[in-house]
This record gives sequence, structure tokens and C-alpha cells, in this order.
Amino acid sequence: MPGAKSSVFSRRLGQPLPMALSGDGVWIFDANGKRYLDASGGAVVVNLGHGRVEIAQAVAEQLARLSYAHPTMFTSPPVEELAAALAAHTPGDLNRVYFMSSGSEANETAIKLARQIHQATGEHDRTVLISRWRSYHGLTLGALAAAGRPAFRTSYMPLIHDAVHIPPPYCLRCSYGLEHPSCGLRCALALDETIQNLGPKVVSAFLIEPVSGATLAAWPPPEGYLEMVRDICRQHGVLLIFDEVMTGMGRTGDWFAGCRYEVTPDIMTLGKGLTGGNLALSAVAVNQEHYAAVEEGLGAFSHGGTYSHHPVGCAAGLAAVRILERENLIERADAMGRFLGEQLSLHLLDSPFVASVRGVGMLWGVELVADKQTLRPFARSEKVTERLWQNLFERGILVYKAVGLAGIDGDALVVSPPFIIEQEQITQVAVAIKKAISEVLG
Repeated sequence: MPGAKSSVFSRRLGQPLPMALSGDGVWIFDANGKRYLDASGGAVVVNLGHGRVEIAQAVAEQLARLSYAHPTMFTSPPVEELAAALAAHTPGDLNRVYFMSSGSEANETAIKLARQIHQATGEHDRTVLISRWRSYHGLTLGALAAAGRPAFRTSYMPLIHDAVHIPPPYCLRCSYGLEHPSCGLRCALALDETIQNLGPKVVSAFLIEPVSGATLAAWPPPEGYLEMVRDICRQHGVLLIFDEVMTGMGRTGDWFAGCRYEVTPDIMTLGKGLTGGNLALSAVAVNQEHYAAVEEGLGAFSHGGTYSHHPVGCAAGLAAVRILERENLIERADAMGRFLGEQLSLHLLDSPFVASVRGVGMLWGVELVADKQTLRPFARSEKVTERLWQNLFERGILVYKAVGLAGIDGDALVVSPPFIIEQEQITQVAVAIKKAISEVLG
């Protein structure tokens, strides 16, 4: 445990945290010698496993060769090679890549880029961003304005220039009280309705997670949803932005969720698994047509960052991409992800407190309710997710918390392990969650 005189402003106040000392594969080891099975990959970040020596070596070599070069003065081999490596896997012609440090920064960059694309093409009135409730896009003010998670937004609403939010495609708790597929994808039609109500010529972009992340505990889109919103955006000249900070780099069992669902956005953001969690790096990919519009129409993209296009961060990212390719980890994430879903369903769906097990690839959610028939959630004051998480943590199992799925209430756990996890470890996680539910909820 850190000492009482620690100078760290911790992200978890009022409770001392164990001191993590090392990681190896799917395991994290603390200062007391206890090991934890990292079944969440941290914050859905660690896709390659802990302790990847190849990435450490790539970073060390780049630090020794060139630690920093300002991105308005120089490019560098790692920046060029990582952009090319990503472009080889991105859908469509999303082949121009802009590097930042965090997912929040990537989404802010994408929002600004969409605005500048419209300026470059003479559509200066397109300023309005549309996003979805129950979404997460980061905690910087621009990204927070797009996010649809009230708990993060409330304190800062006076500071936010807010986006327009529409309901998410969350079929378990449909905002319209309908059922898929007879609903006709009413949640997607809400986009068309909202664009027309605002005025089609004022909307800049629609920013979404192609697979809902932690805020909706890994809820995949209903069949046809992404295709419909893609068509609606095209019809109205609105740019479609996929936030793949969580879902990209193999997490959904394909390189990107857009590839899995065969829908290509205009702009795509990446982060988290881009370096396997080894260094802070994010990216924004845009297609050649939009890149050319900004280059020719404006001559510059009015944006930047001291640590954008960082050679050391990109060296880590390039090493991570090569590991994904060499070890066929995208295919493994797809196959092992199916097993993960089967094991979670097998061990948990018979519980009276488990409303849903859902997911895709190596991204799965388990939603807990007080009443399975009516889907009545536990009151947030009961802290069900936190109690389950703590029970699992004490067992040496790490999962990710998801709350607020049903208004201000709602509880879920996200299971998103490194792609290298073995079947017996997956079963161990599922059994542990079953035991935790039994001990905490009865």
C-alpha cells in the first residue's frame, strides 16, 4: 500500500490502493505477492497481455535514437510506418492518420476535423454535433459534451457547449418501448428526424461507438442499425464518426468494429489497445477525400498538440500492430471471444439477478437487475456493481465497472481480457463472477 504521506492525487479517493509491481501475460502482481487475473485489460486497454518485451525494446531503441521531434517541423520513421501499418487494416480508404495521446484528445480532434472539412467545402453553417445518450467519448470538455453519461457531465454542464443527443440502440431497454426487428430501427430513424428538426444544413457530424462500450456494458448494435445511420448521414451530408477507442485494434474480433459490421465511417478514432496499454497514444483516421478537402480548401488543420505524432509512442504502436499480425491475435480474439460469451452465458444466465449477457469478440457485459422479469434495476444507492467488483478483486479477478444503464440506476460488469487468455482462465473468471453474485446478492 502507498504510505499515508503519499503526494499522489489518486483517481480513487478515500481508499488506499494496492501497489502494483509487475505484470506478465494476463496477470498483475502487487507488492504483497498477490496476483490478479486481469479479465478487464485494465480499462479495456491491454489486448496483447502484460510484459511484452518486444514493445519495451522498440520504445528503448527509439528513445535512444530520437526521443522527440516537433510534428510541425519533422516527421519520423515510426510515425510514417505506424500510419501505413494502420492504413493497411482500416476499412475503406481511411488512410490518413493523425496521432494524439488519449482517446479524449482523439475524439476532440475528430469533432474539430469534421467542422474543418465542412469549412473547407464551403458549408460554414454545419456546426452541430449529434451523439447518443449512454455513450462515452472522453472527459475533456469537447469530448464530454458528446458523451451521454450524466454522472460525468452534471458537474460541468455550465462549461459545456453541448451536443444534441438521441437515444442509443439499447434493445433491452428500448427508449421507444419497441422490440427488434419489428421496431423498424426507430432509434436509427431518430437520427433522420433530429437532423431534419435541426435543419439538415447545420449538422456537422454524428459521433457514435459502433459497439456501445462501458456505459452500456458492451451492447452490440442491432442488425441493420449501422447501415441505416450510414445512409442517413450520407443523405444529409453529415459526417459519420466511429469512436473505436475501445472497440478498435481487435477488441471486437476484427481489426475494427466497422470492419466487422461492414460499415465504413468518414472518420474513425483509436486509442487504448493501439499500443497494448504500454504508452499513451491515440489516433484519428480520415479518408483521402476529406483529407484532400482540408489540404486544398484550408491549407492547414487548425489543431495540434505538443505530444502529437510522437515518435516514441508511435514506435510502441507499431510494435503492437506487428504483434497482432504475427501472432494472429485478431483471429484469436474472435474465437476465444465466442468461448468467453458461451462460458459467461453458461454460468450466469440462470441467475435471477442476471438480465443479460451480451458482447462480441473480447468485449462482453453482464447486466444485473433486482427483478429479472420486469428488468427493475437495483437502486444506485445499493452500489451493487461496486460490491461485486470488490468481491472479485479480493478473489484476484479484475473486471470493469459499468453503472447508470437505466437512468441513474443500473449495474453491470464488463469482461474484456487480453486476447492471449486461455480457456481455463476464461472459465475461472465466469465461475468467480457466479460466486460473487451468489455471495453479494444471495
